[in-house]
Amino acid sequence: MDKIIIKGAKEHNLKNINIEIPKNKLVVITGLSGSGKSSLAFDTLYAEGQRRYVESLSSYARQFLGIMDKPKVESIEGLSPAISIDQKTTSKNPRSTVGTVTEIYDYLRLLYARVGTPYCPNCGIKIEKQSIDQIVDDIMKLEQGTKIQILGPVVREKKGEYKKIFEEYQKEGYVRARVDGETVELSDDIELDRKKKHTIEIIIDRLVIKEDIRARLTESVETSLRIANNLVIVDVVGGEEKLYSANYACPKCGFSIEELTPRMFSFNNPMGACPECTGIGYLQKMDEDLLVPDKEATLYDGIKLYGSSTMKKGDTIAQMYFESIAKHYGVKIKGVKIKDLPRSFMEKIMYGTGDEEIDFAYKSSTGTHHNRATFEGVIPTLERRHRDTKSAGMMQWYEMYMTEQECSACHGARLKPEVLAVKVGTLNIKELTDMPIRSIKEYLLSLELSEKEEMIASQIMQELSKRLQFLIDVGLDYLTLSRSAGTLSGGESQRIRLATQIGSGLTGVMYILDEPSIGLHQRNNNRLITTLKKLRDLGNSVIVVEHDTDTMYAADQVIDIGPGAGVHGGYVLAQGTAEEIAKSDNSITGKYLSGRMQIAVPKKRRNLTGKYLEIVGATEHNLKNVTVKFPLGNFICVTGVSGSGKSTLINDVLYKNIYKELNNSTMKVGKCKSLKGLHHIDKVINIDQSPIGRTPRSNPATYTGVFDLIRDIFTTTNEAKMRGYQKGRFSFNVPGGRCEACNGDGIIKIEMNFLSDVYVPCEVCKGKRYNHETLEVKYKGKSIADVLDMTVEEAVTFFENVPRIKNKIQTLKEVGLGYIKLGQSSTTLSGGEAQRVKLATELSKTQTGKTLYILDEPTTGLHIDDVHRLVDILQKLVDKGNTVLTIEHNLDLIKTADYIVDLGPEGGEKGGQIIATGKPEKICKEPLSYTGQYLKDYLEI
Repeated sequence: MDKIIIKGAKEHNLKNINIEIPKNKLVVITGLSGSGKSSLAFDTLYAEGQRRYVESLSSYARQFLGIMDKPKVESIEGLSPAISIDQKTTSKNPRSTVGTVTEIYDYLRLLYARVGTPYCPNCGIKIEKQSIDQIVDDIMKLEQGTKIQILGPVVREKKGEYKKIFEEYQKEGYVRARVDGETVELSDDIELDRKKKHTIEIIIDRLVIKEDIRARLTESVETSLRIANNLVIVDVVGGEEKLYSANYACPKCGFSIEELTPRMFSFNNPMGACPECTGIGYLQKMDEDLLVPDKEATLYDGIKLYGSSTMKKGDTIAQMYFESIAKHYGVKIKGVKIKDLPRSFMEKIMYGTGDEEIDFAYKSSTGTHHNRATFEGVIPTLERRHRDTKSAGMMQWYEMYMTEQECSACHGARLKPEVLAVKVGTLNIKELTDMPIRSIKEYLLSLELSEKEEMIASQIMQELSKRLQFLIDVGLDYLTLSRSAGTLSGGESQRIRLATQIGSGLTGVMYILDEPSIGLHQRNNNRLITTLKKLRDLGNSVIVVEHDTDTMYAADQVIDIGPGAGVHGGYVLAQGTAEEIAKSDNSITGKYLSGRMQIAVPKKRRNLTGKYLEIVGATEHNLKNVTVKFPLGNFICVTGVSGSGKSTLINDVLYKNIYKELNNSTMKVGKCKSLKGLHHIDKVINIDQSPIGRTPRSNPATYTGVFDLIRDIFTTTNEAKMRGYQKGRFSFNVPGGRCEACNGDGIIKIEMNFLSDVYVPCEVCKGKRYNHETLEVKYKGKSIADVLDMTVEEAVTFFENVPRIKNKIQTLKEVGLGYIKLGQSSTTLSGGEAQRVKLATELSKTQTGKTLYILDEPTTGLHIDDVHRLVDILQKLVDKGNTVLTIEHNLDLIKTADYIVDLGPEGGEKGGQIIATGKPEKICKEPLSYTGQYLKDYLEI
């Protein structure tokens, strides 16, 4: 069968649709946000494909996998095994890196174990292991007639007199030795200074290189290896001497290393992991900046947690410590600000006095007592208390003042020193994985290996080259393999999994992807499309939920779902190629594709107000000492290729520094020399895509604060007044009004051993969350449960005459969320929906006209028609005097900005610079700006 036939799909808002999707093709499903795209792709196709696969397994295997619920669909024919690649981040495990997730690190470990060259971590000398035959062969290569002597180094750089050693070797028949470079007779009375280091080498044989001395030479070498711990020195008379080892041991200091194995290069294995940090690369340590946030305060008031939350003036133990230490070092501390105290003195206070004892003076009712002791230091004391405490609360309290700091033993490399001393070419495994992926590929291709190494490594190198190329193809060439997987964005982790899937070479599979182009600059988009086609050409069905027009034109078929969102969506509007969709009158997507509808370029852009926020000398992550101005009262877009430093500049440097200043926070901030112009703003709001709540009890009504107002309305009804119901009666989080059978959840979880857990509506309240008495209270004929079950659109009409409630809900509708229910669990909202709930919440607040709004990729998950509405809302915010700053790749939004800050030129190490700033028209004229090159088409320049 060459197509997937779906009949009667009714999952979520799908309207009993029938559709045929061609197999082994690239198919894009598009439509407005909330129209039912994900319901068709993930909740119907993927869910059924996965369910059928799991059902075919044994009951024993099924109990570990869990079975997905059967979607609401009459029948699906021609379904293949399904693999979903969505935007959920790869792993929050600190041990997961880009290298381990893609399995490239496994191949690198193999490469280093098989063709790596160990060096001594102490001396830097190459460590070689040779057999007796190899050693003899090497010596025989010397010119005929060369005079040599064979020596066995029995003592190397060690203190002692060694009389017994001289006697022992004399008894064995040896005549001479070389002691500290001087040849001596063993029969002489040799006197050595036992306090000095000595080197003793027994002279085993003296030879002249000739054809017939091989047997004698072999015997002498064997003797030296036996008496000198597998070492032999060949001293060429009048020339250089050479040391050979039959172990993996340093010929100079004797440092030995085991036979190289792949396990030794794993930071998740005790054989290779740094013992100090157990292979994580960092440790949780007290942070001096968090403990001493106010450098303007005195020592008595400025140090957090020591003695109390901050020290109070008076005769505390801590004060006694500080005064005694100050007296010992002759430093005045009374009335002196911390910033004016000598740094050497602060080091003693914070980190201790080491072995130096201090005369501590204790005052009590019986007089002053003295005690000489060392001082442990504020930070070591608090770290010890953190280690020793059994209280979870205290542990949490200490951790507020701790940050992740680089391990001092391995300096963040995660591995043991002897492992880091193994090199392939000129780099160890840490240095290699710290390079961007594109540079790793270039380095491996340029390696000069011997013929033997080439034979061993050829297959490994082939596999490495292939996998690295897949990552380059999906636009991730700027990432390093050592980057922690938890720091990747949703788009990056999705593209990593996409590259890994291509590497797996599976065929006959149905892949379902959720907006793989998220976070990707137009420049990288073509490579991503090529990768999707490659996945299709392997013999797979590739179904992509996507809004990107380039992907639609590259697809074999486009399915447009709509026409609206929520209850207004769920129909198939059009199906065919992008060109056919563009001609369709039913399809909103088609109207934008054909240009019949479009987001207009502003006729006139706002002028600069003369007020700026300025970052000076930002150096966080890959930023190259960036200084940049952001004009206030403008709509600003920060652009640049993936990995160029946009999020670092805006989220880590700008937002965190402003937030810290405005709120006196102890937040860790991105590094910059200074931030100017803060007096122009009174508030900064970062509207990101993190969930609005982590439990099913959180919903849009509770997050926006409208639920409080709705409960107030219910308490004013006559029924509620008669019964004496207060506001708490209408909450499903506290006993009283809620259904106690399900604790206000409305559903009950039933655990099934062999099947997935089943959630069934509560039999008592029938899923309404409240008890019978509470539901009897009605406002305009609706109970509190009925109101929570309304969509935003319905609620706007229902509360028409209650401005306080209507205005808050209206903003949810304006940001394109008219289809979500007021009581919808926050865990079911996508990242883009959560971001828009936050945006609506901020929009409904009173505007000061001096607020800075920061949005990170607000067009994520939005159809071009939704982007149109979003642009209108953001422009209205700026019209009120506020500043809106977005990090964005979507050119439809970028073209409407007043001012652009473009970073680049590339991603990773090759990024972190300001390429251009100014109005969009100016950016288009900048030859180095990739954004400008693509923006020209949208501005028709």
